This record gives sequence, C-alpha cells and structure tokens, in this order.
Amino acid sequence: MNRKILIVTDNSDQMRKLAAKITAVIMNPPFEQYSVTETAAENFSAEVLLPAPIFFLGCQSKESFSNPYIETLFTHINLAGRTCGIFSANTQAVKYLKTLVRDTGVTAGKPLLVHDDTIDDTELQNWVQGIVQTVC
Repeated sequence: MNRKILIVTDNSDQMRKLAAKITAVIMNPPFEQYSVTETAAENFSAEVLLPAPIFFLGCQSKESFSNPYIETLFTHINLAGRTCGIFSANTQAVKYLKTLVRDTGVTAGKPLLVHDDTIDDTELQNWVQGIVQTVC
C-alpha cells in the first residue's frame, strides 16, 4: 500500500534542505510504503493535501509562508484523523504554524526547532517516526 505524505515549505533554501532530509528518512525502513510530495506554500492546493494522511509544514517566518489560500482553507477544513509535523528555525514561525492548524482537528506532533541549519540525524529520524507512527 502506497500512502502519501505531503511536505509544504516556504521554499527557502533552509526549509527545502530540511524537507529533503525528512523525505530521505521517510524513503527508508520502516516507512518505505509511503510516497512523499514536496511543494512550496505558494503552490499549495487542497488537491495535494487531501490524499495525505500525514503532512509537514515548514517555514522560516510567517511572512515567508503566508498564503491567503492556505489560511482560508485551514480555517474551514476538518483534518481530523490526520497528523501534522511542524518544523522551523524560528520560534515565531513555529507559533504561526501551530496557530494555522489549531482549529483543523489535525493531530499536531511536537514541533521541530532547528538551530544553525544543523540537526542530528537520529533526532530527525526520531521526530519523523513520532509523527508518522501516530497514523500507522
């Protein structure tokens, strides 16, 4: 069974690199039954979100992620039964993303805050595993 995971970022270099690392974790055991779609917030649509029981949101700042469509959609959509992972290098961006999904019914995992563009591979794998296993 091929299950879908969506990763939405602000398309900044830092967040794209982190999204690529998340994708690499998912493409290895025990998660190889998943496929990953990465998209920039500016290209986001409900059509890419709806097939994904798990999604990740990452940005450097509220302004870099801001998309009126996303904000409107997340105000009106019920995402109960889905899981969301939030990641950033900025505590204000984490707060924004948590607020963005707060009323959707999604299960939001513990946010990942990355400092200085570095993250321990084991820490990242454990974080991704914690997000993905809430749906399995």
